Amino acid sequence: MSTTTTKKDQAREHVENAKDAASSATDKVKEMASHAGQAIGSAASAAGHAASNVASAAGHAAGNVATNIGHKAEDVTAAAGRGMQNLGEKVREKGPEEGFLGKATDKVAGALESSGKYLEEKNLHGIAEDVTGLIRRNPIPALLIGIGLGFLLARTLRS
Repeated sequence: MSTTTTKKDQAREHVENAKDAASSATDKVKEMASHAGQAIGSAASAAGHAASNVASAAGHAAGNVATNIGHKAEDVTAAAGRGMQNLGEKVREKGPEEGFLGKATDKVAGALESSGKYLEEKNLHGIAEDVTGLIRRNPIPALLIGIGLGFLLARTLRS
């Protein structure tokens, strides 16, 4: 019986060794999975930060482009104002000075010069503020003008 008991003890010992090896392997797998999870979490966090930085940079770039376009529009408006002033001066120089045509020439030249000066000084931002103020002071006429323009635009687009 001692041989059978010895073989049983050896079998039990092998089973215990196998259990220990399986337990050790399970612990190793769990540890590796934990490290992998941490690595994936770190990589995801880094990717999130990188995406946030890219989005922020894109937002700043878009803001800069919009600002540059605004400045260009202001410059174009000021240049148009200067051009209108110059045209007014030329009309005044080249037009008749006396009679009915002289008065008409003087009025047209004055209107061009004052409009050009207004455009050059106010630019688009100032014009927008003036229009807003005008609408606030006269809301009903502004509404009627808007309705009329909408009606004319609709008729034009329909045909």
